[in-house]
Amino acid sequence: MPPDNSTIHSPPPDGWGTLKRFLPYLWSRENGHLRWRIVVSVLLVLASTATQLGLPFLLKWAVDAMNVTGPRVMQLAMLTVIAYAVGRFGGVIFNNLRNIVFERVGQDAARSLAENVFERLHQLSLRFHLSRHTGEVTKTIERGTKSIDTMLYFMLFNIAPTVLQLAAVAVIFYFAFGWTLVAATALAIVAYILLTRIITEWRTKLRAEMNRLDGRALARAVDSLLNYETVKYFVAERREQQRYASATRAYAEAAVKSENSLGLLNIAQALVTNLLMAAAMAFTVYGWWQGRYTAGQLVFVQAQLTQLFRPLDMLGTVYRTLRQGLIDMAAMFSLIDTEAEVKDISGAPGLLVHRPTLAFDNVVFGYEPERTILHGLSFEVPAGASYAIVGPSGAGKSTIARLLYRFYDPQAGRILIDGQDIAVVTQESLRAAIGIVPQDSVLFNDTIGYNIGYGRDGATREEIEQAARSAAIGGFIASLPQGFDTEVGERGLKLSGGEKQRVAIARTLVKNPPILLLDEATSALDSRTEQDILATLRRISRGRTSLSIAHRLSTIADADRILVLENGRLAEQGHHTELLRRDGLYAEMWARQQAEVELTGEAAE
Repeated sequence: MPPDNSTIHSPPPDGWGTLKRFLPYLWSRENGHLRWRIVVSVLLVLASTATQLGLPFLLKWAVDAMNVTGPRVMQLAMLTVIAYAVGRFGGVIFNNLRNIVFERVGQDAARSLAENVFERLHQLSLRFHLSRHTGEVTKTIERGTKSIDTMLYFMLFNIAPTVLQLAAVAVIFYFAFGWTLVAATALAIVAYILLTRIITEWRTKLRAEMNRLDGRALARAVDSLLNYETVKYFVAERREQQRYASATRAYAEAAVKSENSLGLLNIAQALVTNLLMAAAMAFTVYGWWQGRYTAGQLVFVQAQLTQLFRPLDMLGTVYRTLRQGLIDMAAMFSLIDTEAEVKDISGAPGLLVHRPTLAFDNVVFGYEPERTILHGLSFEVPAGASYAIVGPSGAGKSTIARLLYRFYDPQAGRILIDGQDIAVVTQESLRAAIGIVPQDSVLFNDTIGYNIGYGRDGATREEIEQAARSAAIGGFIASLPQGFDTEVGERGLKLSGGEKQRVAIARTLVKNPPILLLDEATSALDSRTEQDILATLRRISRGRTSLSIAHRLSTIADADRILVLENGRLAEQGHHTELLRRDGLYAEMWARQQAEVELTGEAAE
């Protein structure tokens, strides 16, 4: 199947749409405890904002008191200063209590969304996973979940208090100084926001490009490390280093542009805020000279604007973070929205297997519309029978296994198990009824015992050990210092090919399914072990329906019936001796393999 090299692109963020989709994760109807945490956090935000607004009044009163003589002035000024210090400390307490209360809400929302995405990824079709780089998919989830906590923090604890503080400062300035200072402050804030938005939009594009290049670098690194052995086989270390270096260099250039643009943003913001500060303080000094204002009001204006600028100084970071967070969350939601190619029909029943018969009824299938693999394939495997499928490379043998597991649906025809169309039963029940030993046995980076027990949830230690003995790997495990607790490494690379294959066989034995699918199940084994495994497979196949996909014909010569595929069609079928007498495709393949065996034997001598 030709791979689709498409990558995950961040869709244009629909801000309100993305936030609406996220709100149910934040305001959980099932968890009232979390909703109360949100309410308490909002109250603490209000308390913190009120405290911040009150601090400049205390400074003003302290300064004005110092300009007056009298017996109680000292006490008043001292109390005001102490109250100012207490207020500042109170603001710190409110802010940190707010973070403590809200932290579980943000983490729970991120966890819930990440779990939904992970669950969705396992529901998507094999075609999706073959066409995506694993590194990019995991990076998309990582960015999306990390952006949630940051976005919540900025929206609730930066933007909301800043808007509230702006409104309060406007009212305070109006009653204390009139419309002039209110208008100047509003004009400066509008200019500040416009400059920030324009420059940040430009920075967002740079950031998106930087993220794309970062994902490409990660994808190349993961791909190269997963194929470590292949790199070594072809002495491609330098080539891989150059591919990775080209990606990291491109990322570094994009990162430099992004960081330089931040300097420009900070300069533009500082220009606006300092012009407003200068104008407001000059206005107050002029009013003081005219006798309309006191010295304390100069301090009051400076303190209010300083407190207002503190969150505004972060506006560029906040805006960029929110924009990027929306992009990252939209990319994660796009994974959730990806349509599964293979779906259960509404109300699909579970597969009930009383007699494990298997049938392909005029099945037509191709991975791409212009390339048909199976051309009206039909055959039936009786319950308890042992059938084998052979044929040249590209004949469609592995495709049969993928269709049987319903990784894909055929374009035409039906696949039946015990007379039930697998397209109308649940995928979970279908796959529970089939056990497979694949040609490429990939193991989890865990222990041997875990990988064998993975065949069935809840498998006991005795069942795992029995399966290991039946798969002729019990003696090998017993010789290991840690036994079943031995780590197998990434993709099982600490084990040999034959050992991995036997672990996969044991895993299927633990599952104990009524139908066995053996896809070159002994391809990685030596001749002696292969015979042991074949004897085991023959024994466990009794009373089950087994379908063996084989390249070495000697391993399936005793099958009840052999199906010979050629170009996606059933060319021949029959018993081994019967097919040899026909002198057709099977006989030709047998003769060629026997000649290869004889040549190998002569070379060994």
